[in-house]
Amino acid sequence: MAQLLQRFRNIASPAVRYSRALPSQQYRFNQTSAETTKVSTLKNGLRVVSETCPAQRYETSTIAVVVNTGSSCETAKNNGVAHFLEHLAFKGTEKRTATSLELEVENMGATLNAYTSREHTVYTAKVFKQDVDKAVDILADIIQNPKHSEAAIEQERGVILREMKEVESITEEAVFDHLHAIAFQGSPLSYTILGPKENINSFTKKDFAEYIQTHYTADRMVVVGTGAVDHGQLEQLAEAHFAGLNPKSPVDFGEKAKSVYTGSALTIADDRTNGETTVAVAVEGAGWASPDHVPLLVIQAIVGNYDKALGGGKNLSSRLGELVATEDLARSFSSFNTCYNGTGLFGNYFVTTGDKTEDMTCEVLSEYVRIAHDVSDAEVERAKRRLKSSTLMQADGPSAACDEIGRQMVSIGRRVSPASLAARIDAIDTKTIRDVATRYFTDTEPSVVAVGDVTAFPDYNQIRGWTHWWRV
Repeated sequence: MAQLLQRFRNIASPAVRYSRALPSQQYRFNQTSAETTKVSTLKNGLRVVSETCPAQRYETSTIAVVVNTGSSCETAKNNGVAHFLEHLAFKGTEKRTATSLELEVENMGATLNAYTSREHTVYTAKVFKQDVDKAVDILADIIQNPKHSEAAIEQERGVILREMKEVESITEEAVFDHLHAIAFQGSPLSYTILGPKENINSFTKKDFAEYIQTHYTADRMVVVGTGAVDHGQLEQLAEAHFAGLNPKSPVDFGEKAKSVYTGSALTIADDRTNGETTVAVAVEGAGWASPDHVPLLVIQAIVGNYDKALGGGKNLSSRLGELVATEDLARSFSSFNTCYNGTGLFGNYFVTTGDKTEDMTCEVLSEYVRIAHDVSDAEVERAKRRLKSSTLMQADGPSAACDEIGRQMVSIGRRVSPASLAARIDAIDTKTIRDVATRYFTDTEPSVVAVGDVTAFPDYNQIRGWTHWWRV
């Protein structure tokens, strides 16, 4: 158990240890008036949001309709209906067949896409700037006037069942579904996005109509445009095409059951993994609107990621990455900070061999506790810079910005600009990181899922004990 003693060691590595903190640097993010987010609300309560970029930079526009619904808004009886409904959106409307819809999109040189998450359903069209009106017309049509023919339903039923088999064969996807199932057991967030097979086989046209009536209402939707978009035009188009939406859902979602976190562990033995074990270990994180959301993002950057195949080894800035490379504890690991409305999951996903599962799990939780007590100023400053860089690169371009704006509007009701986010990151100091880490990581109940060789998987009481700070 030599690796278990690593938590008590003080490794002096020049790659990550400094006698003084790195100088704090604050970067200015200029947001011109042409890039300012504009928000309007139609008479029925539908919000229209745009963020126009300079015309010389972009000749394309991204238009999205974001619906504040996903698998967390479902019940055990209709789990999977949001995802099934998204599939049916491209199978024809009252005025467009599936073939004519496809030809219309292709002739514009556009792309039409959609996805469903646990909390959102998003329909997106990327078009040339002169085709914004056509994009809004198409999105409004597939959302409000889907035909839902019996033939289309049966066709997509088979597609989703095949998709389900593919997802189940992807270890990472399966592990995270299991993690949600045990971390939020008995709560809406425990449901998978695709739903169970028995639901997929039983959905009818009536189920989709009821779901649309309940969830596809103006108060739960946002129309977003980014790139070469004129806000006035977008508002007029939304008024013309979405004025018929019901203003309010007949269901009071404020009275719906909230997802409750429960610490627990699940092991699934699988002899097909050739001695490898895939593990996800998490604690309850912060929701989108929590003031702890950004500090947890900084902590995620401190913990970092590691992949044996990419090199770096002992020279990684991540202290956990350095340890894993030195002790050869895992093939790879990645940190995650998944946020939802009112809760979240903060954790680590790693792939290792069965005999090192115990050591690696211990080191992950020990690193969390170390950050709560012993994180350095240098680590915090480095993580802040890395976070600002990665956040800006991920949100660069109209499509990424459109998705981010839509999620923010339905989750917290406002746009958090890159400049605002950078300012919040700059305001974080070492004391804030230690305080937040103490609240979330010390003396807590982790949720852990292990798939593969689980013969050496530790007892849950032992895992629970690793969230304490032992000093010798």
